[in-house]
Amino acid sequence: MYKIRTYNQISNVGMSRFPLEEYEIGPAIDEPDAFVLRSQKLHEEPVPRSVLAVARAGAGVNNIPVDEYTARGIVVFNTPGANANAVKELVTAGLLLSSRGIMEGMSRVQEMTEISDPDVMAKQLEKEKKQFAGNEIAGRTLGVIGLGAIGSMVANAALEMGMKVAGFDPALSVEAAWRLSSRVQKVDSLEALLNCSDFVSLHVPAIEQTRHLIDAAALLRFKPGAKLLNFAREQIVDVDAVIAALDEGRLGGYITDFPVPALLGRKDAMLFPHIGASTAEAEENCSVMAAEQLMDFLENGNIVNSVNYPQTRMARNGGYRIAFANENVPRVLGTVLSVLADRDINVLDMVNKSRGDMAYNIIDVEPNPSDEVIEAIAAAEGVKRVRLI
Repeated sequence: MYKIRTYNQISNVGMSRFPLEEYEIGPAIDEPDAFVLRSQKLHEEPVPRSVLAVARAGAGVNNIPVDEYTARGIVVFNTPGANANAVKELVTAGLLLSSRGIMEGMSRVQEMTEISDPDVMAKQLEKEKKQFAGNEIAGRTLGVIGLGAIGSMVANAALEMGMKVAGFDPALSVEAAWRLSSRVQKVDSLEALLNCSDFVSLHVPAIEQTRHLIDAAALLRFKPGAKLLNFAREQIVDVDAVIAALDEGRLGGYITDFPVPALLGRKDAMLFPHIGASTAEAEENCSVMAAEQLMDFLENGNIVNSVNYPQTRMARNGGYRIAFANENVPRVLGTVLSVLADRDINVLDMVNKSRGDMAYNIIDVEPNPSDEVIEAIAAAEGVKRVRLI
């Protein structure tokens, strides 16, 4: 039986995908095979040697010590795209709310408690409504940085609202390109996108290369009065530089899902309480994707949507399956195949994939390899983790 330790409140829609006769699931599981979590910080969390994988019900994995887990042969999964629609809808709301005086107008109406006559209220609002007029977003240019699952949906939605869209993503995948409307203007550099955009929306992961992607130098390249939307991650923006640009009037507004005390009380900052993926549908989608990816890995050794190991899949066509992770260096696979050949174990099928410094392998064999064979593979230089599935 597989054991899954859960952290946080994970939607039961996903957790119910685990067959009860094959999986034991709960927050107090000892010697788990895997973790499933949302926001739990694992950097200081002890990790039992039994753990094979971690599934994050969400896209970001900055709460997981990925490098440490990678070195231990632990596969880290995320769920890209599962919450994309929820974030897209909130970004759309941010665009509209920051362009029109919607919130100010609504607040003004709620303040009119001294008026009891509907006609008087209507006349007073008619006098005051011009101060809440704002501008339409149709015809304006939205610059989208990062055109993955969320960025492509934001770009397409903006086009449907009559906006022009410029996109920048040097790592654009073929899959993402298929999702993207042909009407999105692809630009060759971040600078070019910033120069032409009335709004800039960020949709890149929080990694070392994107830390403070929007800093003081980048903000100097914004069109005067342009607005910045950050519904990706706090670390991507240098908040001190944003405040300076707002104070100088160069930046027209900052709309973010990552509020900090220094931004409180500013009329040019619209702060959301980190609710981008906080919809029932998004939480359900993330939990389902996390559960299905984890089951496929534990039961078949397949890897889909891992942030630290290569996507590796192989259909089962008989035999016994060995899966192992190793350093991406010469002779490791050859050594493992020699272990099998020396013991008259036949390879029926295999796949080998690499990603950066790590590699992952699935090998179907006959006959059933003994514990001694698995131990010999585990002892091979460069092998991080091996199991017989």
